[in-house]
Amino acid sequence: MFKSPNNHPIIQSMSKKIIYLIIIFFVSLNINAQEKTNFFTIGKKNFEKKLYDEAKINFEKNIVREPRDSASYLYLSKIFNIKKQSVEFEKNLNTVLLLDPKNEEALYMLITKKMTDGDYNLAKKKFDIFKQSCKKLCEKKIELNNLIKKSKN
Repeated sequence: MFKSPNNHPIIQSMSKKIIYLIIIFFVSLNINAQEKTNFFTIGKKNFEKKLYDEAKINFEKNIVREPRDSASYLYLSKIFNIKKQSVEFEKNLNTVLLLDPKNEEALYMLITKKMTDGDYNLAKKKFDIFKQSCKKLCEKKIELNNLIKKSKN
């Protein structure tokens, strides 16, 4: 399998150990990747079942392992919105937009929140970004545009 420069038993045993360590390392990386996926997947399933407390825990665990996962922050914002925790809702939306500035869903939710709060200037700024980057939620563009036009009156 691995030929050492000489056939000394110590060198052969060390090379086997190194190979085993490399194999163990890559297997553990694969297991960690599966765990990361599992926390998010389980959280999403719990969210769909309306088990929001369990979903929140799973999304938070996923964030601990993958701090730049904007999808987990997005789901946390949805949970906080459902639970009427406005500060946490907005904090998580801002984190999503920090990690993914053109996230349509987060932009849409933040624009509607800012319109409700009366912060029309920020809503307009975010709407401009939304208009330029929309791909999935473009039908919401008209709805948001009408809201912003009403706010000017």
